[in-house]
Amino acid sequence: MQFSYAISGVLGVHTAEGSFFAPPQWGVWVPEGLEHEVVTSMRAEMRSLYIRTADSGWAPQRCRVLEVTPLARELIKSFCLLPVDYPEQDSHEARLVQVLLDQLAHLPEVGFSLPLPRHPRLLSLCNELIEEPGQLITLHDWAARLGTSEKTLMRLFQRETGLSFRGWRQRARLLSSLSALEEGASVTHTALACGYDSTSAFIAAFKGLFGYTPGDLFK
Repeated sequence: MQFSYAISGVLGVHTAEGSFFAPPQWGVWVPEGLEHEVVTSMRAEMRSLYIRTADSGWAPQRCRVLEVTPLARELIKSFCLLPVDYPEQDSHEARLVQVLLDQLAHLPEVGFSLPLPRHPRLLSLCNELIEEPGQLITLHDWAARLGTSEKTLMRLFQRETGLSFRGWRQRARLLSSLSALEEGASVTHTALACGYDSTSAFIAAFKGLFGYTPGDLFK
């Protein structure tokens, strides 16, 4: 299994089930054997830990975004300094690794993920919105393109993604803003590019999802 950690910048893990984003000081668990792609923003610095399930005694069943605590952060830094062939039997290095694994197993999960539907036409529309997060397409517009009613589409969207259309679109917009902000775009420019009418509305939504304002997260 793999744990990818963003020291700085933003990393994303893309799978068939959705995308998982880690701003600075967050990380993503990737289950063993899961086909995925890891992408990073231009100025990102990341570390990926590859862990044998037999060594940890447990394994994540799905991708998860986790908040990395200060203790886990320092343990990861120390782990990355170890030689590849460190002594695994009753050594300082082995004890450090066991403490790290225990910490990783108990990191709090956060909702920085964007689930994708399996319904082909709905997936196509979702990908369109991911590519152009600022577009103002409405649920009515989507329903018309799919040849169905708004109520039917709402139920389908909830069943396929676990989110309402409005909630999914807001999360898609906010997650898309991370790379732009990390690369130096202004909050105002980013807010407008993501389809928000005002900077204040964008900042409020951003803090609601991430727990920080854009300025605090990327200071």
